[in-house]
Amino acid sequence: MKGRRRIKGGRATIRTVLYMSMSCAIQCSPVMKKFYKKLVEQGKHKKVALTACMRKMVTILNAMARDYCEWQIN
Repeated sequence: MKGRRRIKGGRATIRTVLYMSMSCAIQCSPVMKKFYKKLVEQGKHKKVALTACMRKMVTILNAMARDYCEWQIN
């Protein structure tokens, strides 16, 4: 494929909410901020790093729902 790739799959509303919440989390949450900066320093494009953070947030939220626990900063 030539050119830029686009995300088309999944639910657009959930993807939009994750994008907006991750934009805020990168500025406020120390965990997500550190992960995002690490990816950008490795040479990832900012949108790619943001998408990786979105995926990390989904896995964290799924684990929290599975274990019935609250957010903990470690």
